Amino acid sequence: MPSTRIHEISDRYVDDAARLDPIMATFIGAGGYDDQLTDFSPDGVRARAENGRAALRAIQAETPTDESDKVARAVFVERVESELAVEAAGLRVADLNVIESPHWHTRAVFDLMPTDTADDWAVIAKRLAAVAPSVADMRTALIYSADRGRVSPVRQVLKVAEQCANWGGRSGSPSFFATLVAGANDVPGVTDALRTDLQAGAVAAATAYGDFAEFLRTEMAPKAPKKDAVGREVYGLMLKYHTGATVDLAELYQWGWEEFARVETEMKQVANRIKPGGTLADAAAVLDAQPQYQLVGKDALRDWMQGLSDAALNELRGKHFNLPDELMNLECRIAPPGSGVGAYYTGPNDGFTRPGRMWWSLEPGREDFVTWRETSTVYHEGVPGHHLQIATSVYQAETLNRYQRLMSGTSGHAEGWALYAERLMRELGYLDDDGDLMGMLDAHLFRAGRVVVDIGMHLELPIPARTGFHEGEHWTPELGLEFMLTRTLTDAAMARDEIDRYLGWPGQAPSYKLGERLWLAARDAARQRNPDSFDLKDFHQRALEMGSMGLDTLQERLI
Repeated sequence: MPSTRIHEISDRYVDDAARLDPIMATFIGAGGYDDQLTDFSPDGVRARAENGRAALRAIQAETPTDESDKVARAVFVERVESELAVEAAGLRVADLNVIESPHWHTRAVFDLMPTDTADDWAVIAKRLAAVAPSVADMRTALIYSADRGRVSPVRQVLKVAEQCANWGGRSGSPSFFATLVAGANDVPGVTDALRTDLQAGAVAAATAYGDFAEFLRTEMAPKAPKKDAVGREVYGLMLKYHTGATVDLAELYQWGWEEFARVETEMKQVANRIKPGGTLADAAAVLDAQPQYQLVGKDALRDWMQGLSDAALNELRGKHFNLPDELMNLECRIAPPGSGVGAYYTGPNDGFTRPGRMWWSLEPGREDFVTWRETSTVYHEGVPGHHLQIATSVYQAETLNRYQRLMSGTSGHAEGWALYAERLMRELGYLDDDGDLMGMLDAHLFRAGRVVVDIGMHLELPIPARTGFHEGEHWTPELGLEFMLTRTLTDAAMARDEIDRYLGWPGQAPSYKLGERLWLAARDAARQRNPDSFDLKDFHQRALEMGSMGLDTLQERLI
């Protein structure tokens, strides 16, 4: 463990941040706060910001003593400055969107809590009792922000209300919390008194979420703007936060169109092999009908995910990546309902007693799945994607401080690597099947589409000539949805969720392709510098062992 002043300040910041944000503490596996929830009131937001400002002042006053210090300081300064800029703009206290805001984290944190023993359930009971006060803090923050003229767009308000009603048991199914505590029934040592506490906590939490849904519909929706676009200033701020990169938006928008056209051209070539003379949709229909790609039931999907993940771990170990034993456990699960549609990853804790996990969130009632669309997604979320990247950082206790290992991640670094990992698996021969290749190319087409749609909708840009799509018109959410439905092979339910996601989480969607672009450029530059001695395995290992950071900082380290 590094022990210079810069590393000490970084480690102390993690301790203080965990105390002020118990939900984050659980997500990173900091420990000691699993019975508490985060204060999302304006005072709580201010306290976390002041902790960041104090640590930033302290670390900026230090002079690096070696290269490790220099990197640690650069990583910390860039990340904390970006976070403070978002808070100073009032965007933290007003935070409300369908994928990354207090209501979502408060529910999702229970997914990461152990449930094996009576002691585990006693901790859950305490955290459940804290849900209603935490939701009250969220309400206070939204009212405070509204009084100052900042309310999330009505789309986000109403969609979040739907999520909260679902989790609160007001959409025709049991509440998430009732389903959660039912899991304690067969655990040895759980007493009647503890069951009573759990049930009371579940009822209180469900009531709080259900009432919050009503609050959003009746009190916040009438105050919410109808316009989804955040404009250039906020968009630029959020893109910098998500990527850690200084970006020319005009160049990125143009490049996004060029990348979309490049991938689309290659995808049509593959589609023509599958269905000669047919469209992309025709080729997809042929693949959907082939039995080898079909799965029935959520258990079958989970087992397929787990089998493909386990195979990748075992086959890549030693040959293409150094994988210590701690990284060999990747757990695949179906996510609780109500969280949108798609796959996501949660990392291991600091001691690897909680494994990295791949989650798949499904639309209600769906039981039929096709694997050709999702093979590259498993590599994206698992190995060599997020699991390899994030767990490798966590494993570097001897060379990285706790901030670098647990808190310095950016979407651009993580999602860029994971998209690069999909491409890498193709290079390694894992996507030679035309169906799986078609799925991988569609994933990349989808991410290139995200660049133009996300920037276009939020900046309300014109659609260029020679794109074959509403040329000359200005982007709207309706056109964004039409584009995803007609120019990619995205499932309709997922496409609708994606548009809601982009509009509530500006600047995050382009981070995939922007990050991949940088990873590829860094690899090419390293190969050109040392054409005779370049070793791809060594390049990957060194890059991942540096930990997560903003893309500008990464570029400085790799190029």
